[in-house]
Amino acid sequence: MPAISLEVENLSAGYGPTRVLEDISFAVPAGARLAVLGRNGMGKTTLLATLAGQTRRYQGQIRLGGADVTTAPSATRAHKGLGYVPQTRCVFPTLTVEENLFVGLKARPKTALEEAYAMFPRLKERRRNLGSQLSGGEQQMLSTARTILGRPSVLLLDEPLEGLAPVICEELMAAFAALAQSGDMTILLVEQRIQSALDFADQVVILERGRLAWTGTPESLARDHQTVESLLGVGGLH
Repeated sequence: MPAISLEVENLSAGYGPTRVLEDISFAVPAGARLAVLGRNGMGKTTLLATLAGQTRRYQGQIRLGGADVTTAPSATRAHKGLGYVPQTRCVFPTLTVEENLFVGLKARPKTALEEAYAMFPRLKERRRNLGSQLSGGEQQMLSTARTILGRPSVLLLDEPLEGLAPVICEELMAAFAALAQSGDMTILLVEQRIQSALDFADQVVILERGRLAWTGTPESLARDHQTVESLLGVGGLH
Protein backbone atom coordinates (compact mmCIF):
# COMPACT_ATOMS: atom_id res chain seq x y z
CA MET A 1 0.00 0.00 0.00
CA PRO A 2 1.19 3.57 -0.61
CA ALA A 3 1.51 5.99 2.30
CA ILE A 4 -1.73 7.59 3.45
CA SER A 5 -2.58 10.48 5.75
CA LEU A 6 -3.61 10.23 9.40
CA GLU A 7 -6.00 12.74 10.97
CA VAL A 8 -6.96 12.95 14.64
CA GLU A 9 -9.70 15.35 15.71
CA ASN A 10 -10.78 16.22 19.28
CA LEU A 11 -9.73 12.79 20.52
CA SER A 12 -10.23 11.84 24.18
CA ALA A 13 -9.48 8.30 25.34
CA GLY A 14 -8.25 6.15 28.19
CA TYR A 15 -8.83 2.90 30.05
CA GLY A 16 -12.19 2.15 31.66
CA PRO A 17 -13.25 5.24 33.62
CA THR A 18 -9.74 6.74 33.53
CA ARG A 19 -9.30 9.47 30.94
CA VAL A 20 -5.70 9.77 29.75
CA LEU A 21 -6.00 11.80 26.53
CA GLU A 22 -8.05 14.99 26.30
CA ASP A 23 -9.07 16.79 23.12
CA ILE A 24 -6.11 15.79 20.92
CA SER A 25 -6.07 17.07 17.32
CA PHE A 26 -3.33 16.80 14.69
CA ALA A 27 -2.85 15.73 11.07
CA VAL A 28 0.03 13.87 9.45
CA PRO A 29 0.22 14.09 5.64
CA ALA A 30 0.92 10.97 3.59
CA GLY A 31 4.61 10.06 3.75
CA ALA A 32 5.39 12.44 6.63
CA ARG A 33 7.29 11.61 9.84
CA LEU A 34 5.83 12.73 13.18
CA ALA A 35 7.71 12.53 16.48
CA VAL A 36 5.47 12.31 19.56
CA LEU A 37 7.43 13.57 22.57
CA GLY A 38 6.76 14.14 26.26
CA ARG A 39 7.92 13.07 29.67
CA ASN A 40 6.96 9.67 31.09
CA GLY A 41 3.29 9.21 31.90
CA MET A 42 2.02 12.01 29.64
CA GLY A 43 -0.06 9.79 27.33
CA LYS A 44 2.25 8.96 24.43
CA THR A 45 1.79 5.19 24.57
CA THR A 46 -1.94 5.63 25.14
CA LEU A 47 -2.14 7.77 22.01
CA LEU A 48 -0.61 5.09 19.80
CA ALA A 49 -2.71 2.37 21.45
CA THR A 50 -5.82 4.48 20.82
CA LEU A 51 -4.92 4.93 17.16
CA ALA A 52 -4.55 1.14 16.98
CA GLY A 53 -7.99 0.63 18.55
CA GLN A 54 -6.82 -0.75 21.90
CA THR A 55 -8.25 1.74 24.40
CA ARG A 56 -11.61 3.23 25.30
CA ARG A 57 -12.48 6.28 23.21
CA TYR A 58 -14.71 8.92 24.78
CA GLN A 59 -14.94 11.37 21.90
CA GLY A 60 -13.28 12.46 18.68
CA GLN A 61 -12.46 11.02 15.27
CA ILE A 62 -9.61 9.09 13.66
CA ARG A 63 -9.24 9.01 9.87
CA LEU A 64 -6.83 6.96 7.77
CA GLY A 65 -6.45 8.25 4.25
CA GLY A 66 -9.68 10.17 4.73
CA ALA A 67 -11.62 7.05 5.82
CA ASP A 68 -13.23 7.20 9.26
CA VAL A 69 -11.89 4.33 11.41
CA THR A 70 -12.99 5.81 14.75
CA THR A 71 -15.14 2.84 15.75
CA ALA A 72 -13.33 0.20 13.70
CA PRO A 73 -11.74 -2.74 15.55
CA SER A 74 -7.97 -3.18 15.51
CA ALA A 75 -8.09 -5.85 12.79
CA THR A 76 -10.01 -3.55 10.46
CA ARG A 77 -7.55 -0.72 11.03
CA ALA A 78 -4.70 -3.10 10.20
CA HIS A 79 -6.49 -4.17 7.03
CA LYS A 80 -6.82 -0.51 6.05
CA GLY A 81 -3.07 -0.02 6.38
CA LEU A 82 -2.24 0.68 10.04
CA GLY A 83 0.84 -1.05 11.45
CA TYR A 84 1.64 -0.94 15.18
CA VAL A 85 4.92 -1.89 16.88
CA PRO A 86 4.15 -1.69 20.62
CA GLN A 87 6.62 -0.92 23.38
CA THR A 88 6.30 -4.53 24.63
CA ARG A 89 7.66 -5.87 21.27
CA CYS A 90 5.28 -8.90 21.35
CA VAL A 91 7.65 -11.51 19.93
CA PHE A 92 6.42 -15.13 20.03
CA PRO A 93 9.07 -16.69 22.31
CA THR A 94 8.58 -20.33 21.25
CA LEU A 95 8.68 -19.60 17.50
CA THR A 96 11.85 -19.12 15.50
CA VAL A 97 12.74 -15.77 13.98
CA GLU A 98 11.59 -17.00 10.59
CA GLU A 99 8.31 -18.35 11.99
CA ASN A 100 7.69 -15.00 13.72
CA LEU A 101 8.21 -13.27 10.38
CA PHE A 102 5.79 -15.63 8.62
CA VAL A 103 3.03 -14.15 10.82
CA GLY A 104 3.63 -10.74 9.27
CA LEU A 105 3.51 -11.93 5.67
CA LYS A 106 -0.28 -12.18 5.56
CA ALA A 107 -1.00 -13.25 1.95
CA ARG A 108 2.45 -12.37 0.61
CA PRO A 109 4.83 -15.07 -0.71
CA LYS A 110 7.58 -16.53 1.46
CA THR A 111 10.19 -14.85 -0.73
CA ALA A 112 9.11 -11.51 0.79
CA LEU A 113 11.04 -12.50 3.93
CA GLU A 114 14.13 -11.29 2.12
CA GLU A 115 12.84 -7.72 2.59
CA ALA A 116 13.10 -8.19 6.35
CA TYR A 117 16.55 -9.74 6.08
CA ALA A 118 17.76 -6.93 3.82
CA MET A 119 16.61 -4.37 6.38
CA PHE A 120 18.01 -6.28 9.37
CA PRO A 121 20.78 -8.71 8.26
CA ARG A 122 21.18 -9.74 11.90
CA LEU A 123 17.77 -11.45 11.71
CA LYS A 124 18.90 -13.62 8.82
CA GLU A 125 21.85 -14.79 10.90
CA ARG A 126 19.46 -15.66 13.75
CA ARG A 127 16.56 -16.94 11.65
CA ARG A 128 16.57 -20.41 13.25
CA ASN A 129 16.81 -19.08 16.81
CA LEU A 130 13.74 -18.89 19.02
CA GLY A 131 12.28 -15.52 19.90
CA SER A 132 13.22 -16.13 23.54
CA GLN A 133 16.90 -16.49 22.55
CA LEU A 134 17.17 -13.01 21.05
CA SER A 135 18.60 -9.93 22.72
CA GLY A 136 16.33 -6.96 23.38
CA GLY A 137 17.63 -5.21 20.30
CA GLU A 138 17.09 -8.27 18.11
CA GLN A 139 13.56 -8.65 19.46
CA GLN A 140 12.87 -5.02 18.54
CA MET A 141 14.19 -5.64 15.03
CA LEU A 142 12.00 -8.73 14.73
CA SER A 143 8.85 -6.99 15.95
CA THR A 144 9.47 -4.08 13.57
CA ALA A 145 10.31 -6.29 10.58
CA ARG A 146 7.24 -8.47 11.15
CA THR A 147 4.98 -5.42 11.08
CA ILE A 148 6.68 -3.91 8.02
CA LEU A 149 6.29 -7.17 6.05
CA GLY A 150 2.54 -6.46 6.09
CA ARG A 151 3.27 -3.29 4.08
CA PRO A 152 1.42 -0.81 6.32
CA SER A 153 0.65 2.64 4.98
CA VAL A 154 0.87 4.19 8.46
CA LEU A 155 3.43 2.83 10.93
CA LEU A 156 3.22 3.48 14.69
CA LEU A 157 6.48 2.94 16.62
CA ASP A 158 6.32 3.07 20.42
CA GLU A 159 9.75 3.74 21.99
CA PRO A 160 11.67 1.34 19.74
CA LEU A 161 15.04 2.40 21.21
CA GLU A 162 14.17 1.83 24.87
CA GLY A 163 16.92 0.05 26.77
CA LEU A 164 19.02 -0.71 23.69
CA ALA A 165 22.74 -0.31 23.13
CA PRO A 166 23.80 2.73 21.07
CA VAL A 167 24.98 0.60 18.12
CA ILE A 168 21.57 -1.13 17.93
CA CYS A 169 19.81 2.24 18.18
CA GLU A 170 21.81 3.50 15.21
CA GLU A 171 20.92 0.38 13.22
CA LEU A 172 17.21 0.75 13.96
CA MET A 173 17.12 4.49 13.21
CA ALA A 174 18.92 3.89 9.91
CA ALA A 175 16.23 1.36 8.98
CA PHE A 176 13.44 3.78 9.95
CA ALA A 177 15.08 6.55 7.93
CA ALA A 178 15.28 4.28 4.88
CA LEU A 179 11.57 3.48 5.23
CA ALA A 180 10.71 7.17 5.53
CA GLN A 181 12.83 8.14 2.54
CA SER A 182 11.05 5.58 0.38
CA GLY A 183 7.87 7.63 0.81
CA ASP A 184 5.82 4.45 1.13
CA MET A 185 4.90 4.94 4.79
CA THR A 186 3.61 7.63 7.09
CA ILE A 187 5.47 7.14 10.40
CA LEU A 188 4.63 8.16 13.97
CA LEU A 189 7.51 7.71 16.39
CA VAL A 190 7.22 7.88 20.18
CA GLU A 191 10.71 8.12 21.62
CA GLN A 192 12.50 9.26 24.78
CA ARG A 193 15.81 9.78 22.94
CA ILE A 194 14.87 13.29 21.90
CA GLN A 195 17.73 14.03 19.54
CA SER A 196 17.19 10.76 17.63
CA ALA A 197 13.51 11.61 17.27
CA LEU A 198 14.21 15.14 16.06
CA ASP A 199 16.81 13.95 13.56
CA PHE A 200 14.20 11.57 12.14
CA ALA A 201 11.02 13.65 12.13
CA ASP A 202 9.74 16.48 9.97
CA GLN A 203 6.95 17.33 12.46
CA VAL A 204 6.81 17.23 16.26
CA VAL A 205 4.03 17.20 18.85
CA ILE A 206 4.57 17.27 22.61
CA LEU A 207 2.06 15.83 25.09
CA GLU A 208 1.67 17.20 28.60
CA ARG A 209 -0.76 15.46 30.94
CA GLY A 210 -2.70 13.96 28.08
CA ARG A 211 -3.09 17.19 26.14
CA LEU A 212 -1.31 18.62 23.12
CA ALA A 213 1.09 21.20 24.54
CA TRP A 214 3.26 22.07 21.52
CA THR A 215 3.39 21.45 17.77
CA GLY A 216 5.97 22.48 15.21
CA THR A 217 9.10 21.46 13.36
CA PRO A 218 12.22 19.83 14.85
CA GLU A 219 14.21 22.94 13.95
CA SER A 220 11.89 25.29 15.81
CA LEU A 221 11.85 23.03 18.88
CA ALA A 222 15.64 22.82 18.95
CA ARG A 223 15.76 26.65 19.12
CA ASP A 224 13.05 26.85 21.81
CA HIS A 225 15.11 26.05 24.90
CA GLN A 226 12.35 27.06 27.31
CA THR A 227 9.89 24.59 25.80
CA VAL A 228 12.49 21.83 25.74
CA GLU A 229 13.26 22.35 29.41
CA SER A 230 9.69 22.82 30.65
CA LEU A 231 7.93 20.11 28.62
CA LEU A 232 10.69 17.56 28.09
CA GLY A 233 12.72 18.04 31.25
CA VAL A 234 16.09 18.41 29.58
CA GLY A 235 18.37 21.41 29.54
CA GLY A 236 19.08 21.55 25.84
CA LEU A 237 19.73 19.68 22.60
CA HIS A 238 22.93 19.18 20.68
